[in-house]
Amino acid sequence: MIETLVLDDPAPDEVVIKLEAAGICHTDLGISQWSDSPRVFGHEGAGVVVEIGAAITRFAKGDRVIATFGSCGACPNCEGGRPAYCFDGIALNIDGKRSADRPSLTREDGSAVGGAFFQQSSFATHALTTERNLVKIPDGLDMTIAAPLGCGIQTGAGAVFNQIGAKAGRPLLVVGAGAVGLAAIMAGKIVGCEPIIAVELNEDRRALARELGATLALDGADPDWTEQVIAITKGGATAALDTAGTQATFEASLAALHSGGSLGVLTLPGEFGAPIAHPGGLDFMTKTIVGIIEGDSVPVDFLPLLIAHYAAGNLPVDRLVKTFPFEQIAEAFADAASGTAIKPVLIFEEIEP
Repeated sequence: MIETLVLDDPAPDEVVIKLEAAGICHTDLGISQWSDSPRVFGHEGAGVVVEIGAAITRFAKGDRVIATFGSCGACPNCEGGRPAYCFDGIALNIDGKRSADRPSLTREDGSAVGGAFFQQSSFATHALTTERNLVKIPDGLDMTIAAPLGCGIQTGAGAVFNQIGAKAGRPLLVVGAGAVGLAAIMAGKIVGCEPIIAVELNEDRRALARELGATLALDGADPDWTEQVIAITKGGATAALDTAGTQATFEASLAALHSGGSLGVLTLPGEFGAPIAHPGGLDFMTKTIVGIIEGDSVPVDFLPLLIAHYAAGNLPVDRLVKTFPFEQIAEAFADAASGTAIKPVLIFEEIEP
């Protein structure tokens, strides 16, 4: 449902942006199902700065920006170049914590509505962000391409560039060819991984994976795809990324690695909060498993790199995007949930403030 809300004035460290595009991510789908109170979701926003707080120095009105995840900037991880693992990351991104002790969004009667989701809540015409979770973008970049870079594309590409030990000339396995998985495949091609193997249930997505850089794409419904990966790679993959998030894909991806290989896990196998079963044996001692948040990136450095790769034709994010007017957000959510759209992006061109 779309309704009119009141956006709070920016705190000294906050920026107001007018949204032009906002990507829909499966995190929006998942967390919206947990929430039992009204909230505005959205964490892949792109737009124009229209107001700045008193302490803002890096942005001015009229700047074109991507909104990405929030971080505190002061904890050891932030200071050490790993803001995706900020000590305050859950409070800032999931809980919507602000520096101002008041809600960012209210109804016209004054009742609070949950906001500041990932320090933006970008399923709205305007959003409050912080200086730390904004990145300037070039004038020529289409906002519908910019928006997904803030989370989904950043996560998949960053996993390959930054975290799972992908190497030129070595095998890369990507399980699941959604937006994150396809971004990982494109990044693997840039890195020079060989071969790049995609595993995906959907035939059309397998075809797209091959077009975007996968050497071959295996049917995820085939019960022996792990054995096929081991045979094709002559021993197993060096790096693997499981974007499917099931116990079966977790165990199969781990088994498809050679000794010393690394598995990146993007979504929890099984139910949230439940113990995760590890197959044990030598896999426990000889292979690395790493949970991945936002591709372990530093957005102010990493997003311009992704933009440069897109401009050079190496990261054709446009192949993944399907746009929807903001008024069709319910349809966009349905297409995201069903997999009909790989990366739905809302556009706000016709929405008046």
